Amino acid sequence: MAAPVPPPASDSTGIVPRLDELLALRGVVLAGRRGRGSGARQAHALSVLRGRGMEYAESREYATGDDARHIDWRLTARTGRAHTKLFQAERDRLTLLLADTAPALYFGTRVRFKSVQAARAGALAAWQALADGDRVGALRVAGEDALVAPAAGLRGVLGVLQALVRWYAAAPAHDPGLLPLLEHAQRLLRPGARWVLLADPASVLAVPPARWSGLAAHHEAIALLLVDPLEQAPPAAPLAFRPAQGARVELALEAAAVRQRWQAQFADVAEAARARLQVARVRVQLLASDAPSEAWLGLLDRRGGLR
Repeated sequence: MAAPVPPPASDSTGIVPRLDELLALRGVVLAGRRGRGSGARQAHALSVLRGRGMEYAESREYATGDDARHIDWRLTARTGRAHTKLFQAERDRLTLLLADTAPALYFGTRVRFKSVQAARAGALAAWQALADGDRVGALRVAGEDALVAPAAGLRGVLGVLQALVRWYAAAPAHDPGLLPLLEHAQRLLRPGARWVLLADPASVLAVPPARWSGLAAHHEAIALLLVDPLEQAPPAAPLAFRPAQGARVELALEAAAVRQRWQAQFADVAEAARARLQVARVRVQLLASDAPSEAWLGLLDRRGGLR
């Protein structure tokens, strides 16, 4: 399908990601942590719920509601009072961003291109990784700089942000699909790692379901599916398009048959991709180009391990 006529723009705002805006998103993560308060930070450090990537920290007296599976039987027998084990996230965990660069992402009708929203969401994931004490790295599908090697601290975050600016500035000439990226990711990930996928819904459906199940096992798995409001809810009116070559054309979206085909091409594909990932136990959210970039942060496990 030909690309819709983009709105006029006096600068690159919303069309290509800028490093300064990705750097500024650190404040969103810091504000979120302040809003949760010291009690939330303590809960992040120690949890009675054990997940993959969690290690034993200490024991305390059993309280109503604690999981009986985590009772510390030795300490209970020694003291005569029930105790439960507390766990904390393993040190040096990896957060890995998986960046789809499908041509469909380099488009948008509201606020920003989907590619820019992907870069912003990825930047927030990188800043959150820093706040959680994780190493952070990034992968894209293809290209000479397809891997940002995982690193700790600000060095790791800055490497990822610079890569997101490069990767989402323009669509690559060749798009081999997500499978090569996922195969590379499986070689890097270890149990307990977190991965965050930034993808076009159609790219997700092109991957066999079993691949997603294998990649989600033993990891904190998050997927953000980038969509545009026009794709999800087109107007019931003629819509003008300008092909790469040729004269301007109009799509008769007021016709029911045309709207059904549009629905099948966009909204149905997004819902099918979301359903596939949910079956694979991936936490998934549609992220529209006009939504607050931080709208997905609720998917993160604040304890640092798996739910």
